[in-house]
Amino acid sequence: MTQRLDYNAAAPDPARAYMAFSRAAGGKALEVGMRELVNLRASQMNGCAFCTDMHVKAARLAGERELRLHHVAVWRESPLFDARERAALEWTEALTRLPAEGIPPSMFERMRGIFGEALLAELTFAVVAINGWNRLVAAFTPVPGSADAALGLSKAGLA
Repeated sequence: MTQRLDYNAAAPDPARAYMAFSRAAGGKALEVGMRELVNLRASQMNGCAFCTDMHVKAARLAGERELRLHHVAVWRESPLFDARERAALEWTEALTRLPAEGIPPSMFERMRGIFGEALLAELTFAVVAINGWNRLVAAFTPVPGSADAALGLSKAGLA
């Protein structure tokens, strides 16, 4: 697979703005590890090889255990995630594949009870951000691993 278009060069202003949005989207309260699990799960669901590759490496650099990364795709059956992580992954899946009827009120209230309003908003913005990146990559097909050096991901040792 080759990259179809360098969207950063073709549209630098929106690319910079979206990068700034993405950095802000995780907020201050969402832990790096949780954000990387969310990024990885949405990227898996969207079939985004570039982002899956990136977020496995970023999660490892953030201290995530390798076995848990293998279990993200099967988090519902895995004993390796706590209740809060499970809720974040469930919310990620719901927002990534929106049900035709939208998010059920009962699910929203349960998530608000687990995360509180501020953290739920930050988590939601993080899911929105990764889904946008997944769509950019689907359109323009950057090669997985091609940005590792620029993003500091080479240190993960997962080439």
